[in-house]
Amino acid sequence: MDFSSLDIVVAGDVMLDRYISAAVERISPEAPIPVARVGSRWEVPGGAANVARNLARLGVRTRLAGLCGEDEAAASLRRLLDAEGIRHELVPVPGRPTTCKTRVMAQGQQLLRLDEEVRTAPDAPAAERLRQAAEDLLDGCDVLVLSDYGKGTLLDGAGHAAADGLCRRLIRAARERGLPVLVDPKGKDWDRYAGAHCLTPNAAELVEVAGPLPGAREALGALACSQCRRWGVERLLLTRGAKGMALFAEGAEPCFIRAETREVADVSGAGDTALAVLAAGIGAGMGWEEAARLANTAAGVAVGKLGTAPISLEELRMALRQYDANPRLFSLPTLREKVEDWRRKGERIVFTNGCFDLIHPGHISLVQQCADLGNRLVVALNSDASVRRLKGPSRPVQDEQSRALIMAQIKGVDAVILFDEDTPLELIRALRPDVLVKGSDYNLQTVVGAEEVLAYGGTVHLASLVDGCSTSGLVRRMGGPDKARGPHEPTKSRAGCNEGGTCR
Repeated sequence: MDFSSLDIVVAGDVMLDRYISAAVERISPEAPIPVARVGSRWEVPGGAANVARNLARLGVRTRLAGLCGEDEAAASLRRLLDAEGIRHELVPVPGRPTTCKTRVMAQGQQLLRLDEEVRTAPDAPAAERLRQAAEDLLDGCDVLVLSDYGKGTLLDGAGHAAADGLCRRLIRAARERGLPVLVDPKGKDWDRYAGAHCLTPNAAELVEVAGPLPGAREALGALACSQCRRWGVERLLLTRGAKGMALFAEGAEPCFIRAETREVADVSGAGDTALAVLAAGIGAGMGWEEAARLANTAAGVAVGKLGTAPISLEELRMALRQYDANPRLFSLPTLREKVEDWRRKGERIVFTNGCFDLIHPGHISLVQQCADLGNRLVVALNSDASVRRLKGPSRPVQDEQSRALIMAQIKGVDAVILFDEDTPLELIRALRPDVLVKGSDYNLQTVVGAEEVLAYGGTVHLASLVDGCSTSGLVRRMGGPDKARGPHEPTKSRAGCNEGGTCR
């Protein structure tokens, strides 16, 4: 799966999403409202700009057109787009603010959202400048995506005939070039989307134009196809939240796709991710059903992230491989982002490591103790190559994928990651856990990573051990070869993790 040869244009309502992380510890004495102590702040592209950002993270050469103000938010948005490598044509409109949403987050939940926006259509001169900029971007591209958030960019203005509205003219220009057109719609009037190859409404948006949705699949399919005829579009991809997605087209069997969500942190931006992946799939020559299934998988990854956040091509590939097998197995880039999401929610990150070859009561005790020390537990597993270097050619008994699958099923474990080195020091430095856990047969001087964790204000905990539990002992009792101990492996038969990160 490679999208690097694609050029995709996104046009629509660009926004700047701002976030303020806060801690709420008391109620104000002045009024019955929470007092939020401000922590970190960050900004990301939103709306149509988030669709573009998702495409760029997939490796697509991305072009973006939209309206903005002559303000500081526009300057921030341009900087963010430049950093993503997105070619952009943001048309400034005097007196019109850049659409900006500021979310105050506390304990991983939205406490308040402040919107700065104008919801009216641009005047004729601004609409014409945007149309020209967007049409110039269409030359040599593969797909046009229209992202309508109802902020006015794609609405018909009063200065031109409805038939010559911006949305219609862009669709017509794309079709003249033979380009697929995908639209994320908004509002009750879908006339302006006539000629699009696919609309991607959510259930609430479809209800707004079609009325209550029937529960039976056959009836839902009939209603969706009637809307395609009514508005002059070829198909609908209905996003249904926890129910997944459904693809409808005149003369074709409806395709219902179940959701692939494992952990919901925030649904913000998930629709943008699905739209971007659908566009990339169609641009790469996939059929509509195949591309819709890919978009559904991507949406399942996106809702596991906090705030408006894109997914990478690596995350998408991993999701395709592992959703059914092991959704808690992470690569380092993906886990680093997941840990940051958890941290923004105010959750405490615990880290431990080992080979966990043959699970025994000592391992279970260690996991339980770790889970009691925080909100999220990351377990780092020595890869097969790492175990062989430390314990000899006869180990591990189970390969790394088997060990990771078993460890991920233990209650209290939130993430599993493999490492090839002899110690997990680089992982500890990258993830910066709040708590590092090792067995109590260690001290602070012999725990790998202790110095680093203590230096940034974390803690090191020495877990109590279970006597008589040993993977090496189990192997010997089963008659297996366990002659070649690694240079770091102690001879005690007690559950814990040695300096090399392997469990005894």
